[in-house]
Amino acid sequence: MEADLKEQRILSFILENAARGNPQSVVDTIDKYCRDVEWAMNVGDEKGLIVDEVVKERDPAIVLELGTYCGYSAIRIARLLKPEAHLFTLELNPVHAAVAKQMIEFAGVEDKVKVLEGATESIIPQLKEKHNVDTLDFVFLDHAKDRYTPDTKLLEELRLLREGSVLLADNVVYPGIPDFLEYVRTCGRYDCTNYPSHAQYMNVDDALEKAVFKGFS
Repeated sequence: MEADLKEQRILSFILENAARGNPQSVVDTIDKYCRDVEWAMNVGDEKGLIVDEVVKERDPAIVLELGTYCGYSAIRIARLLKPEAHLFTLELNPVHAAVAKQMIEFAGVEDKVKVLEGATESIIPQLKEKHNVDTLDFVFLDHAKDRYTPDTKLLEELRLLREGSVLLADNVVYPGIPDFLEYVRTCGRYDCTNYPSHAQYMNVDDALEKAVFKGFS
């Protein structure tokens, strides 16, 4: 792995400055790096508080994250999960996946978090048989913006959602995912709530969208 990659610099900073086995310390230290040293595309501390509240409200046992990056949100969510819960996080970029695995292990949440490397459209269909997932309690969407809608439809098609399953989507204002918002708000299968906030580490308007699945008619 190239030493000059931003993601490797973030990892090095965490290994040197955060407390091993302390997920809150890892999350706080990543936030400090991204505010004081260089920006990175984590969900960030401000929107992270919204993620925390939605996770605590749902108290999920089976979580799917689409878009791992360096592992920030996986660690942030995992620190709130009950001991027997499982979080599957999907990452297309092998460099990011490698960094995330080290970050997750350092944070001490590797018993709850499994990084699955590859394209979402390839891995999602494997969840039931290969990873023993029946249905998902909580899904965090923070990956390629053109995949939000097709991956949501794929989750429905494969019956990975059930009544009460919660989707939480980042970046619905900045850079914006209008097709996703239109779909979840108008298809009749979701109860939606918008949470205005700001883009990570920037004074730019953004929001999270929570879509609670109402079940198959």
